Amino acid sequence: MSPLPKFMADRWGRREMLPAGKGRIYWHVLFRDHPEVRAIASEAHRRLVGLDGLDLVPYEWLHLTTLVVGLTDEVTDEQLTTLVAEARKLLADVRPITVTLGRVLYHPEAIALEACPAEALAPMLDAVRAATRTATGRDGVPGTDPWTPHVTVAYSSAEQPAGPVIIALGRHLPDCEVTIDNISLVIQDGPEYLWSWHPRAHIPLGMPVDWNDLLR
Repeated sequence: MSPLPKFMADRWGRREMLPAGKGRIYWHVLFRDHPEVRAIASEAHRRLVGLDGLDLVPYEWLHLTTLVVGLTDEVTDEQLTTLVAEARKLLADVRPITVTLGRVLYHPEAIALEACPAEALAPMLDAVRAATRTATGRDGVPGTDPWTPHVTVAYSSAEQPAGPVIIALGRHLPDCEVTIDNISLVIQDGPEYLWSWHPRAHIPLGMPVDWNDLLR
């Protein structure tokens, strides 16, 4: 997401959208229960008000994409059940992680807040990747390459100069510290812009596993 783009692009027009009834499976950190993240996103949205060609991310679905597991027709229900159980075991050894949001990242298709330090989130990524490999035989794909943990606040829906957007929002918002204590397995159905998201499981970090439950 660097250097600064000169032009914004139409994210929805340049990507192939899934049809309704077909989904993509993600490991997302969701922030609906974090008022501090909603507050910094609200400040970003306030600064962007009046600019055309931007789709603001709904507060309910503010998220940090960790790993793309695959398409729903590539993963069986049995594999999903195994995936959740494996992730629960591995994430029991990952303590809650505190990161800071504030630095603004610009991409032609999106505007986001970087989550720093990225290395603090590596144990969480490693755990869900290992669980995904065990359950599905695939490694999954990180949200970006290289992985740059971030929380998107708006997507671009038009071809236009980036300058006015960058001037309006700036390069940095007041720092927001947030502690991540769980991650969610989310199934996104159909086109991205419809926000048809269905959380399958919410898994806490650092929570001891009840082995009796797993053996039942």
